[in-house]
Amino acid sequence: MRIGIAGNPGKPLAVELARRAVERIGDRAEVVVASDMAAVAGTDRPHAPLEAIAADALVAIGGDGTFLWTLQRTELPLLPINAGTMGFLAEVDGSRLAAFDGAIDRLLTGRYFVEARMRLASQLSGTSLPDAMNEIVVHTSQVAKMRLFEIGVDGRAVGRLRADGVILATPTGSTSYSLSALGPIVDPAVEGIVVSALAPFQATQRAVLVDPLRTVSVRLVHPEKEGVVVVDGQTEQHIPGGSTVVAYRSPRRARFVRFGSGFFRRLQGKKILPWSEELGDTETTDDADLPPPT
Repeated sequence: MRIGIAGNPGKPLAVELARRAVERIGDRAEVVVASDMAAVAGTDRPHAPLEAIAADALVAIGGDGTFLWTLQRTELPLLPINAGTMGFLAEVDGSRLAAFDGAIDRLLTGRYFVEARMRLASQLSGTSLPDAMNEIVVHTSQVAKMRLFEIGVDGRAVGRLRADGVILATPTGSTSYSLSALGPIVDPAVEGIVVSALAPFQATQRAVLVDPLRTVSVRLVHPEKEGVVVVDGQTEQHIPGGSTVVAYRSPRRARFVRFGSGFFRRLQGKKILPWSEELGDTETTDDADLPPPT
């Protein structure tokens, strides 16, 4: 087995956990470390740029921003370890060292499954943008200046709205930026494209969930008023007025190493579910639904 290790080299906890992962794996598997992490972790294991790592799985250590950045550069199955603030995408809390060690052991012994999640592909004037794990945002380029956006489905205009921007989110991204725009929380097993208005002029405008087999477009109506398109908060590009961003389900799914079916458990404690979270449940996101080794 070959395992890659990557993460945010600017987070001391991520660097510490990368070293711990290398030591925990020992000689039980081949290890290759992302070059930027290897430079600060001081490991003598083989290293390579993240984009060039070939492995059975990639241990990614950091926050959600680290995971999103990593997913734009590799299609390897990702074991996300939280060393950040929120960690919506994380499978394991890196501050719990016993859980971290257990996750590495489960990875080495094959006691996991791979969860595939929908991503959004998009194009701007025929040029492809990076796939989005969370969302694509078409936004005004000026602070406190609304724009008129035209929404289209399958190439046909269906309506216009005035707002600061329009968010096209995946089910995974429904608990990210789209949530702050009063978009719905969508179970990642339910595929679709969430269309939310960002600070709309008409406060009653609601989010819409569109069939994932359709294309959704956002056009800046006025030719003289430019905007920006932002993918997962990682890449940003200015777009001229009159331009159209077209989004659709990507054929390239994100893959995550999981130990249990814990979407709602991962949301517990983050105070975003519309239900009481005072359950007194000791089960955590690190408790596997898989049987113990024999």
